[in-house]
Amino acid sequence: MLVFAISDKGGTGRSVTSSNIVYRRALQGQDVCYLDFDFGSPTVGAIFRISSVSRGTQHGGMHAYLQGETDEPHRVDVWAESDRDALRARPPGAGQMMLFPGDEGGGEFSTVRPEMVDRCARLFGKLAETFDLIMVDLSAGRSYAAQLALGATAKLPQIPYRWLVFHRWTRQHIIAAHGLVHGAHGLLHFGQSHGHDPRVLAERIKYVRTAVLEPDAAELAGLRETQKIWLIQFDLELRELASKHGVGRTSLLGKVPLDPVLQWREQLISDEDVQGTKIANAETVTAFDDLAKKIVDDAAWESL
Repeated sequence: MLVFAISDKGGTGRSVTSSNIVYRRALQGQDVCYLDFDFGSPTVGAIFRISSVSRGTQHGGMHAYLQGETDEPHRVDVWAESDRDALRARPPGAGQMMLFPGDEGGGEFSTVRPEMVDRCARLFGKLAETFDLIMVDLSAGRSYAAQLALGATAKLPQIPYRWLVFHRWTRQHIIAAHGLVHGAHGLLHFGQSHGHDPRVLAERIKYVRTAVLEPDAAELAGLRETQKIWLIQFDLELRELASKHGVGRTSLLGKVPLDPVLQWREQLISDEDVQGTKIANAETVTAFDDLAKKIVDDAAWESL
């Protein structure tokens, strides 16, 4: 299964959420890999706490591979090379977890050439033979990274793929998420130009809300009554706006609650963070676990 993580705006928690989804899927026993297609800012290595690739790699990463500068992109075994103790030992029953970093200083592409699309498709096809889940973290917005993904998947009809569109629970982010998919030069528009059926493509796109603060959350116990009333009313307004823009409940795969750890330090949330040091919330891990299961569950996906 190919899963593409994208957002129209930065700061949505796209990378840290998709990294945690991959981590949880590995703990569930699946072989997983993570491709950093955020070419202008390939820093997902920092989330996995791999210092050698925290700003990308200097040894032929995704950027160099797509440019034809290397035959095989650099890969990193997260279980073996993470600097974090909680990730240094592969737990019994866990699957592989590989990171394919971007290139340090690689930069965004100025165009997408046909040979780049072909190389991208070959890589996806090869990885699909080894990994159960291939998570591809794309640059924010209407990027060439997204066009590469659309072009490559059009060449691989035999490999299932899905798109996760990340957005925060604000007016701006709801409107931006809708525009990224349905607007001019959005995913459906570019998908059709690459040979995708817009209706089929639309069925393979779901939304993930991040940093969601529920009106009845324990963290809000100290708010004044007027603040609570305002928050409840604003939440209702956002629900109406999301429904109007096709980003509502029927297209929502899941949501991740606001968590101080994720706000202050983008990282993988381990069970030790919840049960041991107790710095993270159990609800956050539950959200990641649910998303990790739903993205590959046809029944859960199609029931929305």
